[in-house]
Amino acid sequence: MGLLEGKVCVVTGGAGSLGLAAARLMLAEGAHVVLSDRDEAALDAAAAGLASERVLAIGCDVSVAAQVARLAGRAVERFGAIDVVFSNAGNFGMVAPIADYPEDVFEAVHAVHVRGAFLVAKYMTPHMRAGGSFVITSSVAATRGDPGVYAYITAKHAQVGLMRCLAKELAPRGIRVNAIHPGPIDNAFQFDVERGLGAEIGRDGTAFFNEMIPMGRHGTADEIARAVLFLASDQSSFTTGAMLMADGGMSA
Repeated sequence: MGLLEGKVCVVTGGAGSLGLAAARLMLAEGAHVVLSDRDEAALDAAAAGLASERVLAIGCDVSVAAQVARLAGRAVERFGAIDVVFSNAGNFGMVAPIADYPEDVFEAVHAVHVRGAFLVAKYMTPHMRAGGSFVITSSVAATRGDPGVYAYITAKHAQVGLMRCLAKELAPRGIRVNAIHPGPIDNAFQFDVERGLGAEIGRDGTAFFNEMIPMGRHGTADEIARAVLFLASDQSSFTTGAMLMADGGMSA
């Protein structure tokens, strides 16, 4: 029997590399997966690649309350209740000095990471069963500060506060709430970040990050997904309110 046999798992940001890797692993462990993303073309391609009758794909912008409420309603209508929520939708913004940092970029990043995670919790948790798990994708960025990364780093710190509040509220219902904190991942999202950073610092952004990671390399989406599976499954039955670092030692 799989670690998530018969469980219903909702994954936001499901068309990205980490969301898709987590969904694939959840399916392999016996779960039903509600896969969501605001990029509906990418979402359809991701769902087609999973090729499973246990997948329900629903487009959703997590910063829009009505769309998140619809996502929750569709999940419950199809599967009856929710056991696991992987709140994984994200965007980066840009790197710029504070005086030049665009206010609309700052707000757009917080709309997805902070408002989005809040709305997913608001509309999903009332439908979660006891023994469930709510996992938020934060970042190693939630443990540090770097000049110019104003939107992303502050949003990732805010997610930790949200996680801790939720963990205390939901513990009496037997629902665990934790945050996963990846370091740099070998994917398109990270390489976009590194191109922008490289332009700011005048050197290769990927090499710059690898020098900061004690293990000397980026992680993979599959490696992070295995950490998410631990938090999603009963293997973490006494773990709540935790920041699980999956960063190759970058935060040590």
